[in-house]
Amino acid sequence: MAENLEDVPSLELMTELLRRMKCSSKPDKRIILVGPPGCGKGTQSPLIKDEFCLCHLATGDMLRAAVKAKSPLGIKAKEAMDKGELVSDDLVVGIIDEAMKKTSCQKGFILDGFPRTAVQAQKLDEMLANQGTKIDKVLNFAIDDKILEERITGRWIHPSSGRSYHTKFAPPKTPGVDDVTGEPLVQRKDDTAAVLKSRLEAFHIQTEPVIEYYTKKGLVANLHAEKPPKEVTAEVQKALS
Repeated sequence: MAENLEDVPSLELMTELLRRMKCSSKPDKRIILVGPPGCGKGTQSPLIKDEFCLCHLATGDMLRAAVKAKSPLGIKAKEAMDKGELVSDDLVVGIIDEAMKKTSCQKGFILDGFPRTAVQAQKLDEMLANQGTKIDKVLNFAIDDKILEERITGRWIHPSSGRSYHTKFAPPKTPGVDDVTGEPLVQRKDDTAAVLKSRLEAFHIQTEPVIEYYTKKGLVANLHAEKPPKEVTAEVQKALS
């Protein structure tokens, strides 16, 4: 973004102005997305963000941004990372608190990748309560592990272009080869059955208490994440209306 408004092209300014006018009538929403790797959160998140004019807060991205900006919290986070330690819950909540003050978060936010434990959920709730606000909805992308395994272990990518294929759902014309360049496709290290199994085990152990915590508060909407993306979008809109 250019520093002076005079330097911003008129079309960009008008587009942003119209977007903000449209957003001003939208209700505020603070949403948490919960779901295992490959559940479709990445597909739905931009749609929710645009529909409700929210900002997308992914904890990994926020931590990197805070470290890069050398904010007081970022400096503390970097110290922990450099020592190979986990960044404390209080620090992460502080960084979320900081990020929420951005203009783009005026109408609310989508939290993705946090909270991962019930303790983190409590700390988040305390921070929001101090601001006189709270979480409105938790979208739980519920999906059977077997379906995830099929979705994820079938993924192959063409490294230089980022084109992705799926052995069952979007196969290349020739098995193992990129359609455009004819170069070999590779599988990400994380996309193997063994890695997926350990990631899912960790996800279930960590996250089930979080879903339980918010279920007690009556905030969880369980989505059928195995359905086609358009049907999941319809479920999301129903849950948030």
